[in-house]
Amino acid sequence: MTAASQTPGYQPPRTPAAMPGGPPLTLADEHALLLSQVMIRAEDLLAVTAKDRWPARELQVLLGYLRAEVLGQDADEERLLFPAGASPGISRLARDHARLRAAIETLERVAAGESTWSPAELAAATRDLLHQLERHFHTGQAQLAAAGTPGKVPATTMLGGHPHEWYPLTEGPVIDLDALPAGQAVDAAVDRLLRLRRGEHVELQAGIDPHLVWRQLDALSPGGYGFVYLQDGPDRWRMQVTRRPAG
Repeated sequence: MTAASQTPGYQPPRTPAAMPGGPPLTLADEHALLLSQVMIRAEDLLAVTAKDRWPARELQVLLGYLRAEVLGQDADEERLLFPAGASPGISRLARDHARLRAAIETLERVAAGESTWSPAELAAATRDLLHQLERHFHTGQAQLAAAGTPGKVPATTMLGGHPHEWYPLTEGPVIDLDALPAGQAVDAAVDRLLRLRRGEHVELQAGIDPHLVWRQLDALSPGGYGFVYLQDGPDRWRMQVTRRPAG
């Protein structure tokens, strides 16, 4: 059984929330947060490649964020922000999403050992991805604004999209359910557990029995996960959740 990777030393900030009485969050706000978080992880990777070393852990950390947050953001934009009916601008945006997914999949193949790159080649590809992502966000904002109603495009989180604050609170070998936003702990934990690799495990900790996570995850993936109580109350619960190997 493979332990979950340790998170890096930094602690990314939570997604900014709209202040009561203040302006609602915009898509530009959301994109700025995502780009800043990608850059933090990319800088960790580039610091290792600058020493001509292979950044295996840093590459996995970067890819984890790209898969969960950036590609998740694209999916939410297509679901929540694309206007009904096709238009040339929206069709171009959909193709842009596809190109970004292809660039991330290339890095995933490299991480899996399917392609042999030098640290310098990986660094160049990472910088190219950062430039592509910045252009991708800027173009997306402009095209959605042109295709929609006048005014600023709202953040997907304002329309029921995936909350970005979940990610830094659920990555790593331990998930403290009490630290998650009230009413979202179960969904946030399940979202993370569905991304576990085969054989990987994490530990849930909470001040109440986390059996609701168990029930929801088992309903979504019957028999796909193992659950073991490490501490069964009365003041603190600890549960180890393991994604079972295939077959």
